[in-house]
Amino acid sequence: MSNHTRILLIRCSDEPGLIHRITGFLAKIGANIIGNQEFVEPLQRVFFMRTEYSIQKEEEDKTILSELLQILPKDAELKLSTSRKARVVLLATKEPHCLGDILLRWRYGELPMDLLGVISNHETLGDLARDFKVPFVFIPSDGMTREEHETKVQERLQEMQPDWIVLAKYMRILTPEFVRNWGNRILNIHHSFLPAFVGAKPYEQAYKRGVKIIGATAHIVTENLDEGPILVQDVCHVDHGYSPERLVLYGRDLEKVVLAKALRLLLEDRVMIFQNRTIVFE
Repeated sequence: MSNHTRILLIRCSDEPGLIHRITGFLAKIGANIIGNQEFVEPLQRVFFMRTEYSIQKEEEDKTILSELLQILPKDAELKLSTSRKARVVLLATKEPHCLGDILLRWRYGELPMDLLGVISNHETLGDLARDFKVPFVFIPSDGMTREEHETKVQERLQEMQPDWIVLAKYMRILTPEFVRNWGNRILNIHHSFLPAFVGAKPYEQAYKRGVKIIGATAHIVTENLDEGPILVQDVCHVDHGYSPERLVLYGRDLEKVVLAKALRLLLEDRVMIFQNRTIVFE
């Protein structure tokens, strides 16, 4: 986005004339609408809209939001994004595939973000991060309780002030307190097609069940393990001849693609969370 380009996200109760009111207001202030998408949730009649627009003169964002609120239903929630790149921290453990994929996509401009660093409880992936000249923060967890380790991680995150925390195969369960501190700002990749095969060793579970597809799920982390709002899912077909090891190999390919797509959607402000669901404007 240029300095004069904005992305406007709106959520409110549905009623007649909303699109006309919103686009009419943008036209009045001299904005040129580049893209517009809307959706009405059919059960509760909630209106969602994502509008990308450019404007020649620099309007005060607070003024624009204030004036929009005056013409929208009283329960309206608005977000206006600028051209600033989102600040992102990656958390990882030992598996390199998701971390390496994100680093490569970031290096070549596929993920428009300010990558602040990688935090890990193992040194295994340090060389990979440093190969991309990304700061690597090693915070060992041996001999610590989960809470003690998270306190140290939290201290570094507070210094970095990320907009998003991405769990690139960070194989530790986060405490509810940690999740609350970063409410709806932690993205995780789960190595199965949720809600099936939650918890440990999903590919062994899938193998024993004789599944014909395996999948991966990118979701926002909540206090309920593996039950947060889902952004992206994908599957591939398998058969009886796939060993658990081969399922893992194919699953890793899915995980990389699904996590990268979900992160890109967040970076481009294409996701709105509604209850325990997501509205995704691709």
